Amino acid sequence: MPSATVGSVRSASDRRHKQMEPSKAPPTRGKSGRQTVIPVVAEQLEVGKKAVTTGTVRVRKTVQEKVEHLDVPLLHDTVEVRRETINRVVDEPPPIREEGSTIIIPVVEEELVVAKRLVLKEEVHLIRRRTQTHSAQDVTLQREEAEVEHLDAEGRPRLPKAGS
Repeated sequence: MPSATVGSVRSASDRRHKQMEPSKAPPTRGKSGRQTVIPVVAEQLEVGKKAVTTGTVRVRKTVQEKVEHLDVPLLHDTVEVRRETINRVVDEPPPIREEGSTIIIPVVEEELVVAKRLVLKEEVHLIRRRTQTHSAQDVTLQREEAEVEHLDAEGRPRLPKAGS
């Protein structure tokens, strides 16, 4: 038997490698006295993967506007200023005070007399009145919608599968 050589065989269809390795056992001698080498074959598998584009997705977003009518209550404060003459002598300035919705602010002045004294000249009464009115306004609201379109590998719209 002629001696074998070490090599590899590659099959394109299964992507396996066959390697022939020389035997680790001592060579045997045949009847003719020649040395016989028996090859030992081992297969190795190479596994790989690659990305393949099967389709794409196109998303279109549109903005829709809708006008809504709002009626919102608004508060308004008005202040009426009324002055009341007092002309009363006081020892010290009276504090600012409130009576209901009225804020009273004392106004004092010094008069030069033989003796200096404090005279309450007047009080300022602030009367607060709260009214409510309605303000009607048109407000534009926006809403977005997204449309999804599936495309095949060539960029053409993909047809929906039957039954879906």
